[in-house]
Amino acid sequence: MPLRRAIFSLYRLLPGLVLCVAITALAMLLQRLEVRLFGRAWVEALVLAILAGTAVRTVWTPDERWQPGIGFSAKLLLEIAVVLLGATISAGMVFGAGAGILAVIAGTVIVTIAASYGIGRLFGLPHCMATLIACGNSICGNSAIAAVAPVIGADSEDVAASIAFTAVLGVAVVIGLPLLSVALHLSPKGFGILAGLTVYAVPQVLAATVPVSALSAQVGTLVKLVRVLMLGPVVLGLSLFGRADGNTQRLRLHHMVPWFIVGFLALIAARSAGWIPSGLLAPAGTVATWLTIVAMAALGLGVDLRSVVRAGLRVTSVVTLSLLVLGTLSLALIDGLHLG
Repeated sequence: MPLRRAIFSLYRLLPGLVLCVAITALAMLLQRLEVRLFGRAWVEALVLAILAGTAVRTVWTPDERWQPGIGFSAKLLLEIAVVLLGATISAGMVFGAGAGILAVIAGTVIVTIAASYGIGRLFGLPHCMATLIACGNSICGNSAIAAVAPVIGADSEDVAASIAFTAVLGVAVVIGLPLLSVALHLSPKGFGILAGLTVYAVPQVLAATVPVSALSAQVGTLVKLVRVLMLGPVVLGLSLFGRADGNTQRLRLHHMVPWFIVGFLALIAARSAGWIPSGLLAPAGTVATWLTIVAMAALGLGVDLRSVVRAGLRVTSVVTLSLLVLGTLSLALIDGLHLG
């Protein structure tokens, strides 16, 4: 029976998983074509996978047969990729970031949540919608929205609209941020900090930073994961004070500290202690990159550009302005603290 269930589960995953792998193969083919035509890949496979997935999703909506594999790729595969990335980072890199960076991250999250919520209310959004957008923009996109929604009593329509916009803008940020770094002449470390402070999801940080440099990817991932850890205190605070009806809801540990963050930190510790053979470090990074590309294809398959039109001008304005506040504050801190 266990074997039969495993086979059935694999059978359910196959259509969506094959679709994501096919989009990944297309992205890699397009990257190779770029190299042949221009001598280098101006748009990396990570970004091409998002674009290709988004294009497919906009013209065709995969039915229920495809969803298990797409969801598996977008969630579990990207979480495994993040865990494996921990093997490429040592504790020395973490401590080398300094207490100042940690304070900057915490301060940025708090200020942008307050500013984004204020913008939402100014545009007439209800409390729950404004809170979801503020937390999604300021912490970690869909994950923050999913964690915060039950705590503040948000309904499914608020959650769906918030997630739709973070998905669309998340792709736009991943594509545009490397171009902005060139225009602003940011160092690899500075760009990593900017990406970690502004990009919504951990794998999207990889998509934005890997084309720039390995250092940018490492710094960006560290900053982003510290930012994700702010979800715990934020959810705790909202559970006590954030519901419009005054009720509170018991917290679940996985809402505050996702398992892949624990795994990521565990591999950092293992790498620092010398428990991971040096010969496995490069393959771990390669597998992480490939899994991330597959996850980006799945992420693109979840983005329907038509959802922007359906959600309305007010929500569009609030999400966009909130993102601009986050980006401006991040750049100001990087420049003021001479981190770029």
